[in-house]
Amino acid sequence: MAKLWAGRTSGVIDPAADDFNSSLSFDKRLYRQDIAGSIAHAAMLGKTGILTPEEAERITDGLMGILADLESGALGFDPAAEDIHSFVEQVLTERIGDAGKKLHTARSRNDQVALDLRLYLRDETDEIEKGVVALAEAVTDRAEEYKALIMPGYTHLQRAQPVTFGHHLMAYVMMLFRDLDRLSDAKRRLNVSPIGCCALAGTTYATDRRFEAEKLGFGGVAMNSIDGVSDRDFVLELLAALSILMMHLSRFAEEICLWSSFEFQFVALSDAYTTGSSIMPQKKNPDMAELARGKTGRVYGDLISLLVTMKGLPLAYNKDMQEDKEAVFDACDTVRKCLEVFTGMIASLRANPEKMRAAASAGFINATDLADYLVGRGMPFRTAYKLSGEIVAFAAGKNKGLEDLTLDEYLSFSPLFDAGVFDAVDLDACVTRRKSEGGTSVESVEKQIAYAKEFFRS
Repeated sequence: MAKLWAGRTSGVIDPAADDFNSSLSFDKRLYRQDIAGSIAHAAMLGKTGILTPEEAERITDGLMGILADLESGALGFDPAAEDIHSFVEQVLTERIGDAGKKLHTARSRNDQVALDLRLYLRDETDEIEKGVVALAEAVTDRAEEYKALIMPGYTHLQRAQPVTFGHHLMAYVMMLFRDLDRLSDAKRRLNVSPIGCCALAGTTYATDRRFEAEKLGFGGVAMNSIDGVSDRDFVLELLAALSILMMHLSRFAEEICLWSSFEFQFVALSDAYTTGSSIMPQKKNPDMAELARGKTGRVYGDLISLLVTMKGLPLAYNKDMQEDKEAVFDACDTVRKCLEVFTGMIASLRANPEKMRAAASAGFINATDLADYLVGRGMPFRTAYKLSGEIVAFAAGKNKGLEDLTLDEYLSFSPLFDAGVFDAVDLDACVTRRKSEGGTSVESVEKQIAYAKEFFRS
């Protein structure tokens, strides 16, 4: 296949260099966006009189035919083509003749590839947002199911205070909501048309960039033609948002691995989302959670690779920027797969109330409530804190929990104690009293769930 740029040079390069230079193997996934962009470009050229109405119509019909044939499989990609843009243009010219050669008027591959990538990532972001919402809904469903199930909350991976499982799960829903906000914000800045910037300096033709942008659903046009073709902030910003999303999935995956372990046994994963061992028949491994955790590093790598690629590039376009596609394609593919599997894993997850309650009953996670009880009886908090620590040490020495001590044992530490101390350290009461906004009481968790459901309806 002849090179579009043949002229200044022969257009014939070393086969190894040709293969090294080619991007068709990965940018062919942009064919829908490339054709949509070209149809809009033809419409603009026809509207402005740069092409005749007949030429614009022939080009449009030809492009729609190429799209239909690619979709049906009647047309295959030519591996000799340099990129998707060259492939589409050359097939078009073969089919409709010289009119096809006029399509590239008033544009460059530099603004064309930026256009295709923005269109593609806009669509991908929409799909990823749907995946995040689906996961958030699955987590919210589990939170509602287990809104009153008491478990130990942790800091430093040490048992800290009693919380409900529903409360813990809703923390991840709030993370996912922030992920959606970041994706939406990134999409807003992504949704700017670079077409018409041409190679870097604009064009001498009397084009209508805003007409073309509106036909493609963009919210505006790049205001500087050099920036329009050299900008990859929109890719980096999306990769950053995806990296944070994967960090949230990784944290969640780590907890699932812990919770499903024999040492915790807080949750049971469906067989559909676990694997066995080739040698140890008792094993039920949380491989899907582990893979999501592991693939987080892959998405981070996609971000870092493009940051490093872009950091030293002079304006405007450089061939280095071809490296943006494989990185962002990989990140989008990885995130979508992780979201799909994670959603199914959470939807089928089941909690073990007995194990969670037993863990909450050990470790003196009601010690803060003991201190708060003493504060309510008039003792300064710091004094109450110290005394509660001494009582914890005493109970540990007796192999008792705070709720197992007798009133006489409490009175040996302070005359402020009365029978009310037992209600103060009761786990259910500890949770119920935490009604502060965003807290762990069932009442508060129900409000968080209601907030999430209202978000899903909006």
